[in-house]
Amino acid sequence: MTDNDGKKTLGLGGSRPGSVKQSFSHGRTKSVVVETKRKRVVVPKPGAAAKPAGGPAAPVVSDPSKRPAGISDAELERRMKALALAKARESEEAAQRETEERERAEERERRRAEVEAKEREDREREEKARAKAEEEERKRVKAEEATRRAATKAAGEGEVGEARAPSAPRKPDREREAREKAAKVKPGRDDEGRRGGKLTLNQALTGGEGGRQRSMAAMKRKQERARQKAMGGMQEREKIVRDVQIPEAIMVSELANRMAERVADVVKALMQNGIMATQNQAIDADTAELIVEEFGHRVVRVSDADVEQVIDTVKDKAEDLRPRPPIITVMGHVDHGKTSLLDAIRKTKVVSGEAGGITQHIGAYQVTTDSGHVLSFLDTPGHAAFTSMRARGAQVTDIVILVVAADDAVMPQTVEAINHAKAAKVPMIVAINKCDKPSANPQKVRTDLLHHEVVVEEMGGDVQTVEVSALSGKGLDTLLEAIALQAEILELKANPNRAAQGAVIEAQLDVGRGPVATVLVQHGTLKQGDIFVVGEQWGKVRALVDDKGERVKEAGPSVPVEVLGLNGTPEAGDVLNVVETEAQAREIATYREKAAKDKRAAAGAATTLDQLMAKHKADQSVSELPIVVKADVQGSSEAIVQAMEKIGNDEVRVRVIHSGVGAITETDIGLAEASGCPVIGFNVRANASARNSANQKGVEIRYYSVIYDLVDDVKKAASGLLSAEVREKFIGYAAIKEVFKVSNVGKVAGCLVTEGVARRSAGVRLLRDDVVIHEGTLKTLKRFKDEVAEVISGQECGMAFENYDDIRPGDVIEIFEREEIERTL
Repeated sequence: MTDNDGKKTLGLGGSRPGSVKQSFSHGRTKSVVVETKRKRVVVPKPGAAAKPAGGPAAPVVSDPSKRPAGISDAELERRMKALALAKARESEEAAQRETEERERAEERERRRAEVEAKEREDREREEKARAKAEEEERKRVKAEEATRRAATKAAGEGEVGEARAPSAPRKPDREREAREKAAKVKPGRDDEGRRGGKLTLNQALTGGEGGRQRSMAAMKRKQERARQKAMGGMQEREKIVRDVQIPEAIMVSELANRMAERVADVVKALMQNGIMATQNQAIDADTAELIVEEFGHRVVRVSDADVEQVIDTVKDKAEDLRPRPPIITVMGHVDHGKTSLLDAIRKTKVVSGEAGGITQHIGAYQVTTDSGHVLSFLDTPGHAAFTSMRARGAQVTDIVILVVAADDAVMPQTVEAINHAKAAKVPMIVAINKCDKPSANPQKVRTDLLHHEVVVEEMGGDVQTVEVSALSGKGLDTLLEAIALQAEILELKANPNRAAQGAVIEAQLDVGRGPVATVLVQHGTLKQGDIFVVGEQWGKVRALVDDKGERVKEAGPSVPVEVLGLNGTPEAGDVLNVVETEAQAREIATYREKAAKDKRAAAGAATTLDQLMAKHKADQSVSELPIVVKADVQGSSEAIVQAMEKIGNDEVRVRVIHSGVGAITETDIGLAEASGCPVIGFNVRANASARNSANQKGVEIRYYSVIYDLVDDVKKAASGLLSAEVREKFIGYAAIKEVFKVSNVGKVAGCLVTEGVARRSAGVRLLRDDVVIHEGTLKTLKRFKDEVAEVISGQECGMAFENYDDIRPGDVIEIFEREEIERTL
């Protein structure tokens, strides 16, 4: 090596920091080059050798003639110390490398010992397996010989036995086969994974390639086949014919599973019939039926609707029926005192909590009379908007109490209640309320009922009438006796010892309790913990709450209870059925939800091109007022939606984008913002996040507690979408006497106003022989040379039409004005 000064250097220890290089100049030793981590220095080489690392430093040569010029004693001493440190570091690294080599050698020895120990264990295990197999083979041979001797002795065929004996293998041959078979047994799965690719001594000697050990079932099957062969040949198993259920569509693998056939065989049969399908593809029911018949099984066609067969109505035996309380529905016109009458019977005050004194929901109560009779009452609203709720109340009732005010007689909703009762084919009892008023006229009520084919007992009919007063309590005992008498005539019975079935009277989304449904049990007994399906929802009865707010363990027939534990809010009027398992309930609910979705999609979709065009034209010509409705209970929400659908005409309509139960949430605000519509809350409020979101997005939220106000406000808003009605008002006629041509103006008609007045701002029509020739506006109206606003009857004037010059003497000008009139629904 050559340094920067052209000196020839000999490297000692490489070029890493701390190494030493010897420098020569002109054949004699001149200096030592030391490379440290920081810099490269040249150290003069003294005559004496350096001492080992760690010892005292070499004496400093102070003779200036023996060291390079410019090197002090201190510098020389420092350089010698650096040289000593470099040598010490080299010795430490060498010692460390030696230690590492020794540790690696020990690790290799340890691993070799482990491998040898493992191989010994494998050999021992293989020897045990071989010995076990040989023992089993000996036992099997002995058993076969004993069986063969017994069969030969029983049949008395010695010659046959002698003929068969040579066919059996000799004992030494059997033992050798057993040893070879045991030698081929591989270790377990874990050993195979850990020792994959290694050749053991046993494998090398026996030539085994390894393999999975046969199961005990496989050994038994092999022994059974050998025994049957020794006894006189194989016997084919009889094919098991199965009933295979085939839905409308089924996957190939599922079809094979139901037939207990191999998937490959089913795919092969499909290919032979010209159908290329894999095991994960679905085939239709007709194709599946052909394949099932080809395999010799019986076909059972099923449909998706068959999931509801588990809740088929079961006919109760006569000996299982027990008397049940009657279900009485209180119906009548608004403000005729239905709730007050029920309060007087229950000795409670429900009407004081109703908004505006109007019953908004169906209330279900159970009352025990002084005579010991138990009665279940349903209090339905009286307002016309709640027709659907009142109809549901009549569907589950046994007796209808028609409440008519003695001072108001029969009203429209009284007639509606009569029609519901007749449609439900239930007996009716007329309660003539407010008989304590001075203006009361019960006889007029009886007479008015005749117009609607309701003949009371006083007039020779079969309808009972009772005069009552909810305030004073007059006639209440008589009314209860009439109800008890009617219930005895009906002989109401039900079986309490069966799966419960009931009707949902009302449903709501309660904060803290989740979906809650008011259910009137009709058959069986509903118990806590029962799994049920109701409409498109399902659940498990978590708690039952009666009409007094107390928790009960079970509810029998004709008992109204609140049910907690649903997974969603059902529709009012849905039927509740108890099923055995949660899987059945979930399957039925999923099927019903899918069927309802398909039905809604089919109802809303246009099927033909003509329908599409008609729907498009209708959508373009009709203005819509979109709204989002949230109510406290399902019945109110449904009734509001029905009331909104009745608002409108051919030009404007109200469209409910979304209706639901529960508080107004941020999702409702987002939907309203996207649709540009207000949110209407009926007896509900918006939560904090929804209010903040509504303020930020500018969405209007309106709260109502009485349905009158809600319907009136929506009507006013929808009326604003109506185009104003334009009416024409004729204000005058003018006859053209002469036509003049004026420069920069055109033709000007010299007219005489014969009737009314001519105004400059009015519209005009040009009549020729009483036929309209032109309709437009006036360009100018002059009296003499002055432009005027109007000219009265009997005066002459000059008129010029805007963009029209075909005027002749004798024509008549009709002057009219248009006025816009706001329309209302």
